[in-house]
Amino acid sequence: MGICFSAETKDTSPFHSGVISKSGGDVGTQNSSKVSSMPATPRSEGEILQSSNLKSFSFSDLKMATRNFRPDSVLGEGGFGSVFKGWIDEQTFAATKPGTGLVIAVKKLNQESFQGHREWLAEVNYLGQFSHPNLVELIGYCLEDEQRLLVYEFMPRGSLENHLFRRGSYFQPLSWSLRLKAALGAAKGLAFLHNAKTKVIYRDFKTSNVLLDSNYNAKLSDFGLAKDGPTGDKSHVSTRVMGTYGYAAPEYLATGHLTSKSDVYSFGVVLLEMLSGRRAVDKNRPSNEYSLVEWAKPYLAHKRKLFRVIDNRLEGQYTLEGAYAVATVALRCISVEPRFRPTMVEVVKELEQLQDPKGSKPRRHSTHGTLPIGNTSYPRPQGL
Repeated sequence: MGICFSAETKDTSPFHSGVISKSGGDVGTQNSSKVSSMPATPRSEGEILQSSNLKSFSFSDLKMATRNFRPDSVLGEGGFGSVFKGWIDEQTFAATKPGTGLVIAVKKLNQESFQGHREWLAEVNYLGQFSHPNLVELIGYCLEDEQRLLVYEFMPRGSLENHLFRRGSYFQPLSWSLRLKAALGAAKGLAFLHNAKTKVIYRDFKTSNVLLDSNYNAKLSDFGLAKDGPTGDKSHVSTRVMGTYGYAAPEYLATGHLTSKSDVYSFGVVLLEMLSGRRAVDKNRPSNEYSLVEWAKPYLAHKRKLFRVIDNRLEGQYTLEGAYAVATVALRCISVEPRFRPTMVEVVKELEQLQDPKGSKPRRHSTHGTLPIGNTSYPRPQGL
């Protein structure tokens, strides 16, 4: 369901959310309709948790706001459907002329989509009750006949995935400091969910679901696969295995047992993608490098081998100590044993410690067999 809310390009992620093949292949979509599909009879708004913050839009409102869902208004496409750019009045929420009022992103469910009402409802109910600087704001929804739409704040920088992996004049490689800023923001979003009154497991954390605002603050989007965490003395939630291949924790794949540590594993994979500039799964690479985790893991614990993993576009932007600290966090997060993974609160603290408020100049090291060094200070996003 990787959605890009950027005006400049469509998100063409090759990975989609759905049932994960336990044979190790990409996400299986052929059987996904059995998991969730549009109901034969449209359901009522009674299923939606009451939230004074959400606006109920009519289909005609959103049709006008997006200029009849014109193709040139498409911001991104994913398993759910397409996302369109629109404009509404900030006070009345009525449709306005393009370029005036509040910019919004409207996600419209494809009628043929393998994603359905259940995921749409989860998104409304989770984002409708939460408000946090590192979660995308859900402005409202549309539930009319068979139409299912969601209305979000517009995220002008688009997805983290695009900034890491797309090539082109618009998408310049993210700097080291901006990668750490995005990582910290995303970590704070997950930490907030894991420590909410009703704990939430995100279940589909990946680069395409991390969106960036104009200042590169990271916000989590797409809560269609989120689940309430275990309650009482329960250690996990048992559920059908869903998500995106390459990001899902091994114990979840093997047993269907879901915990907050499943999200921690996914965060470790994303942190590794940010460190390396490589996708979690890339079949275009040699067979021993298909899986980023399996390929990179042997190098992460060794300072003198870490340079093999670091994205060479980052040359001169980071310290050896800083890169090793990030690699250590990633390595702990992707531990095979969940009990050895940190909590997201611990991850936030460790990433915050990588800030350099004094702007001290790091000592330089030879780039031969070690890491290129540069002087970088790390912006501090707003706290949890």
